[in-house]
Amino acid sequence: MESEEYKQMRALALEQLRSGVSLTGKDGAFAPLIKEFLETALQAEMDAHLDVQERQNGNKRNGKGTKRIKTSTGEVEIETPQDRLSSFEPQIVRKRETILADNLAPKIIGLYGLGMSFRDISEHIKEMYDVEISHSTLSEITDRIIPKVKEWQNRPLESVYTIVWLDAIHYKVKDGGKVVGRAVYNVLAVNTEGRKDLIGMYVSETEGANFWLSVLTDLKARGVKDILIACTDNLAGFSEAILSVFPQADVQSCIVHQVRNSLKYVASKDQKIFMNDLKKVYQAPNKSQAETELLNLEEIWGKKYPVVIRSWNNNWEKLSTYFQYDESIRKLIYTTNAVEGFHRQIRKVTKTKGAFPNDMALLKLIYLATMNVSKKWTQPLQNWALTVQQLCIKFGDRMKISL
Repeated sequence: MESEEYKQMRALALEQLRSGVSLTGKDGAFAPLIKEFLETALQAEMDAHLDVQERQNGNKRNGKGTKRIKTSTGEVEIETPQDRLSSFEPQIVRKRETILADNLAPKIIGLYGLGMSFRDISEHIKEMYDVEISHSTLSEITDRIIPKVKEWQNRPLESVYTIVWLDAIHYKVKDGGKVVGRAVYNVLAVNTEGRKDLIGMYVSETEGANFWLSVLTDLKARGVKDILIACTDNLAGFSEAILSVFPQADVQSCIVHQVRNSLKYVASKDQKIFMNDLKKVYQAPNKSQAETELLNLEEIWGKKYPVVIRSWNNNWEKLSTYFQYDESIRKLIYTTNAVEGFHRQIRKVTKTKGAFPNDMALLKLIYLATMNVSKKWTQPLQNWALTVQQLCIKFGDRMKISL
């Protein structure tokens, strides 16, 4: 037989369901069930806490308090048991906790990691769960990942990485009442199994070889003993910084960056024909042919654009490293497009932000976005079976793989 109380609750639930009223909100039909469950659980925890030892120490129940709890099913007010010695530490609803983290926190952090603002998250939570959450509470919840960010930044790394792309992405951050620039240094790597991993993420005021040196030193301290191929932009002093920490690394400067920089100093009316001649250099089948085409380029354009030709000659050794490898590896290393592609994915998440309130707010969001992007990095790079054999032949004992 159904109790009268149950019949009343069922009738109220049906009425609210038909009228569109939240069943789990403050006055919802299901709110009493949630309240009863939480209060019963708290009482059980108190019973377990007040064991023989506690009672011998003079501890006992000391009335009840009240607190409002926000859950994914609405907001309820519950009675909380108290003990005389204040040693009771409830687990289902912890002290000073106003939101049941196991219910809402993962959802909030997930939405934040997709680039939603606190305002948008608050509106979404209100619409979905009939719960209002302040910006300060949302900030507190997202701050819970800060220890994870720091732990991830300092995690141990593998001893050998086959290919590493190094590049920075730039943002605005508030600092001392001013909006200043920040460079986020990212190190995207491929391990000996062919899988991508972001092995480094650092924040600095500006991009420069000196800071990159500290980044590389940190990678070494975290366990990296060898990098086979390092791919960089054309930042002055970058190659020297890499070789000072990993002296055996092959360094490849980005061809695309070099081409873009070259075109800045070529008149627009000459750019099309100049590019046709320049492509013969970096698209040559081998280094010898490329050097022949570079001499031809200098003969045709050297007098008109001496600065451009001088730049190619001065940087040639760093620009031509990729000619040591076959086509499949060349495509991976002749440009920093791999890390730039990663940056484009991160930008999709961060583009809604203006200036971040601080460096950690910036790191939090990039970390969460990285966790989402890296979910797709479970398989080796395309044609890795062939690539790894070539790397083994090229680097010998430095290429450590297990068969």
